[in-house]
Amino acid sequence: MASACIIDGSTHTGEELDTRHLEAFLGAVDAGSVTRAAGMLHVTQPTVTNRIKALERSLGLPLLERLPGGVRPTRAGHSILEHAREIVRLSGRVRRLADASLTPQGRICVGASESLINHRLLPLIEYLLLRYPDMDVSLRLSTPQEALVMLRNGQMDCVFMIGSGASDEDLEHCDLRPEPFALVAGERPGSRRPGSGEPPSSILVSADLDVRHCGELLHEVESTLRAGRMLRLDSITAVKRLAESGIGVGLLPEVTVADDLADGRLRRVVDWRPATPTYTQALWRRGDTGHPALHAVLKAASDVVSTG
Repeated sequence: MASACIIDGSTHTGEELDTRHLEAFLGAVDAGSVTRAAGMLHVTQPTVTNRIKALERSLGLPLLERLPGGVRPTRAGHSILEHAREIVRLSGRVRRLADASLTPQGRICVGASESLINHRLLPLIEYLLLRYPDMDVSLRLSTPQEALVMLRNGQMDCVFMIGSGASDEDLEHCDLRPEPFALVAGERPGSRRPGSGEPPSSILVSADLDVRHCGELLHEVESTLRAGRMLRLDSITAVKRLAESGIGVGLLPEVTVADDLADGRLRRVVDWRPATPTYTQALWRRGDTGHPALHAVLKAASDVVSTG
């Protein structure tokens, strides 16, 4: 049984800090919910709750305030937030350096959106598996928001997403290829025809579009269509089917609707072409390119995704 001690006026149990406990705390803060944090961390909700409680016991302080709609950090939680992020980042880096030598090997975790996994990244994964048999590549389906949180926390090594412009200060990025968007609607009798009178009731956006990094594109669409609302859906298929049935106008990467446009299931809206350029991007933590496996992934992405 851990003994209690007093340090600087706070009671500590003597338990050692566990990076998994810090990851659970950071996940709950970033997601605003223990349940959503569990989904991001791929563990159960009780596991996240127990890890946070263990962290609070080890520090002798309440770190989260439980609210009816989720959680938020207490004053003490705020005070350790950035230090906790740094510990998790450094811990992940130590593990990766221990796994890797001068040749690409060890485990590397890559996150990506639905559209990129289905249309851009499968040849990359095949290339990596065949060329680097000692490298364990894990590919996770994630929304850009989830992927960026996990990248910053050290749970992912690289993220592929569709974005526009530069990345944040703590991240580096490269544009791999242009990834234009299309506005599409259905041809079904009785469906609304945006651009020919009545504006659409909704703009349907797939969750793999990063709102923060594509804000100009969304503003452009809203100005063009003057729709009543914008709905974000987890599934590209759902966006296409709702657009096809006339519920709204879908905003999707062109590559995901090419077959639907060719088959006549969907049509372009008023020949709209985005003025804001968007790209398939690779993002990683600033200063991490010394990791051999990450360097191999980025080099392969430049060779395979850019020309695929």
